[in-house]
Amino acid sequence: MSLDQKIEFFKLLVKIGFKEIEVGFPAASETEYTFLRALIEQNLIPEDVTIQVLTQAREHIIRKTFEAVKGAPKAIVHVYNSTSVAQREQVFRKSKEEIKKIAVEGAALLKKLAAETEGNFQFEYSPESFTGTEPEYALEVCNAVLDVWQPTPDNKAIINLPVTVQHSMPHVYASQIEYMCENMKYRENVIVSLHPHNDRGCGVADSEMGLLAGADRIEGTLFGNGERTGNVDIVTLGMNMYSQGVDPELDFSDMPGICEVYEKCTGMTINERSPYSGALVFAAFSGSHQDAIAKGMHYRDENDPEHWNVPYLPIDPTDIGRNYDADVIRINSQSGKGGVGYILETKYGLNLPAKMREAMGYTAKAVSDHLHKELMPDEIFDLFKRTFENVVEPYSINEVHFQQKDGITTQVTSTFHGRTITTEATGNGRLDAVSNALKKAYELKYQVVTYQEHALESSSHSRAIAYVGIQKPDGTLSWGAGVDADIIRASIDALVTAINNR
Repeated sequence: MSLDQKIEFFKLLVKIGFKEIEVGFPAASETEYTFLRALIEQNLIPEDVTIQVLTQAREHIIRKTFEAVKGAPKAIVHVYNSTSVAQREQVFRKSKEEIKKIAVEGAALLKKLAAETEGNFQFEYSPESFTGTEPEYALEVCNAVLDVWQPTPDNKAIINLPVTVQHSMPHVYASQIEYMCENMKYRENVIVSLHPHNDRGCGVADSEMGLLAGADRIEGTLFGNGERTGNVDIVTLGMNMYSQGVDPELDFSDMPGICEVYEKCTGMTINERSPYSGALVFAAFSGSHQDAIAKGMHYRDENDPEHWNVPYLPIDPTDIGRNYDADVIRINSQSGKGGVGYILETKYGLNLPAKMREAMGYTAKAVSDHLHKELMPDEIFDLFKRTFENVVEPYSINEVHFQQKDGITTQVTSTFHGRTITTEATGNGRLDAVSNALKKAYELKYQVVTYQEHALESSSHSRAIAYVGIQKPDGTLSWGAGVDADIIRASIDALVTAINNR
């Protein structure tokens, strides 16, 4: 990242609510050094935020680090050296005593330079590759470092225990953390920190198990960024807490905005299936899932339960800035009546009869399958209108007149393939009379089995929509809808559409 991108990203982390932010390895590059100096000299670090810098336990790197962090209002200086069997034997070719000496000398230099440098400093030590280190030896090295620092209640030290390449399964790592917590010197004055990577995909599990085993702190990144498979995703950890009723005190209420800044600054992309943050994590394409979600949302509207418990949605998507219509119910060839009906109802105010929802679901599935694409809400609405609303071919009605005689008597002027005729018939209501007239005129055979209506807008000039379902002698159903300010006209249009859709 450039300097400007780093500053923008830092401001994002502050806005989310992080109180300790590792800002880099200032001895590693000029950009890292300049960034740290810009934060300090431009007063970009809020009073309640502590920055953290990283350094190897090597004298010239430690000295360069203190030059960079000079004048910081509050800073953690994090020193590390590798203690694992593989690193000792293959990389450094040093004994346990020699490796411990590197850690102790590094800790002593931190203490000396902190006393000589302007600023307010806290110390952190990591036995890198902790899970590849014998627990007894890792404890020995950490205790030796703590003996140098002599932490107090007012100036606690941080001991950070990395899961460098996930040698341990999560429950084994938790046991290692428990062992360290129970046997570490100055434990009441030590903040035990975890630094899980994700090489075996267990970063979140390692973190949660490690916290339960006694750790106090987690080091991670937004969206799991980091070496190899990355560091543990702090977004997932925080949202996991939130989903269980624990406030992580981090503000993820605008998750799309956070994702946008992250992708812009890092040039990396967030996977569509990334927990909580991915574009598809709340998306339900499956028909049965959509049906359950739709019913769950109706249940919430009707009962206003205290806790969130909608099927297939672990949290309320709106809590992190996601939208029900655009993000939750998504329509493709796997979808069914529940999802299509939910979109038409919540977005367009159409409350289709149950069997008509099923017919519309099959219609949408067929189109999605043919086009090999997901259908957007406006495409679903347009498909409904084209298929089920006011279809006037091959049958259409030109005029209708009613008289209160023998129930209801009607005169219907209709057209079929260019031929117009007028037919008179009676019925037990207006729609029944019109239906009988059409049957008489064209020798149609069907029964009206479903009629439903509702207003589309709540005003004195509101339009109404009517739904009509007819059944042919072979038992198949056909559907139509009509929209008009006059509910009688709407119901007649719905009937004609159902006949045309036979």
